[in-house]
Amino acid sequence: MAYIKTIIPFVFLLLSRSGWGQSSITSDSSLSLTNALSLAEKNYHLLKSKLYEVEAAQKNIELSKNTFVPSLDISYQANIATANNITGMFYPSGMIPMTGPVFNSNNYNPGFGTAASLLLNWQPFTFGQRNAQINVSKAEVKTRIADSDNEIFKHKVDIISAYLDVLLTMELVKVSTKNLERTKFDLKQSRVLAISGLRPGVDTALFLSELSKARIDLLNASKYLQTQKIILSELLVSDTSFILADTLFFNKLPVFSLIKEVSLFQHPLLKFSQSQLDLSKSKELLLKKAWLPKLDIWGTTFARGSGIYPDGTIKTADGLGFSKYNYGVGVQIAFPILKYSEIRLQQQQQSFISKSNEELLNQTSLELSKQQAISDATLQSALDVAKETPTQFQSAEYAFRALLIRYNTGLVNFADLIQSQYSLVKAETDLKKSYWEAWKALLFKTAVAGDLNLFLNESK
Repeated sequence: MAYIKTIIPFVFLLLSRSGWGQSSITSDSSLSLTNALSLAEKNYHLLKSKLYEVEAAQKNIELSKNTFVPSLDISYQANIATANNITGMFYPSGMIPMTGPVFNSNNYNPGFGTAASLLLNWQPFTFGQRNAQINVSKAEVKTRIADSDNEIFKHKVDIISAYLDVLLTMELVKVSTKNLERTKFDLKQSRVLAISGLRPGVDTALFLSELSKARIDLLNASKYLQTQKIILSELLVSDTSFILADTLFFNKLPVFSLIKEVSLFQHPLLKFSQSQLDLSKSKELLLKKAWLPKLDIWGTTFARGSGIYPDGTIKTADGLGFSKYNYGVGVQIAFPILKYSEIRLQQQQQSFISKSNEELLNQTSLELSKQQAISDATLQSALDVAKETPTQFQSAEYAFRALLIRYNTGLVNFADLIQSQYSLVKAETDLKKSYWEAWKALLFKTAVAGDLNLFLNESK
């Protein structure tokens, strides 16, 4: 559910992922959005980790199927021990069986003994337990794949967000650069006007102060640009020296009417939640099969050697060779009679887990459906604002040029001119941010819909 919490403020904040590795981008190379997404999927360590988890889960299917193959153990032992023995039965757990025939008195003389065996054990029929385990393994693979797809989707959304952030800071650097050039021109004009007596000399000092402010603004914008590039390079697992190739984001707006609706059932997060529910259900079926009996087919050949004879004679060296040979085959069926209560509790536990996963799936579906309406409203509002900002910028630019002419002719003072210049910088900044916010709003809708093509098709 943490992913849903991330989507809600998506327009304003997108989570970053950390990781460093070998770079696939050479210094100052051109980086398009499509290439950035491809590199991120290829290089990012967390995504690689998810893919390895998928491969490990696929191997688990093979392990489940491999239980059909019989086990075959070969063993050999040699020992030296006392000849004492006694008839009767005992529970062998934690005890080593004694060797030798039965004696009326204790005999502590040791003798050699050897044994070798070949034991085959096979479970060809499991009454559905093997198939249930295979189905659990397959469901786990689907869960791992869904988790990987969801992580890839989230990371690509983060990449697009960081890419847009870098593009915006690049535009803001351009705005600061233009403002610096205007201020330099104003300073030059003020000096000429002061010499001619049309403007007071104090205006030159004031323009020098404004020039310093403009330089500081440019330095801060440049620093912020480098920070955003580092964030993007971290997500790409690459070097920080690259040039972004996509420039259309500040030249056009997405067309809201052409954006199609996507079924929420195709959302990677929902598919992941559904796969977790399916995995839990398959575990329930496996537990139901645990109450069924187990059938074992076994076969063995056995050789035994002992230096202790039935009459009490001990010939130690004879125990190093085999003297008796046996074979045997058999079938065993075991039914866990007293395991019923334990298995029943496990089934109840797994049933509650399934119900929990089902409620989480319903909650995820509900939140995503509500977020669709929010994303539509956010995108429509951002587009409306972006359509108004060009007029604001054109008016501010026209007003500044008019006031600059009037200032040069002595009709307005420094305060009026510099205020109009501030308004122009703000209008140009608002213009860039409004386009950026429109594309961010589309990215928000893309994240809610779970389909990157909504964004990528509009950005072509």
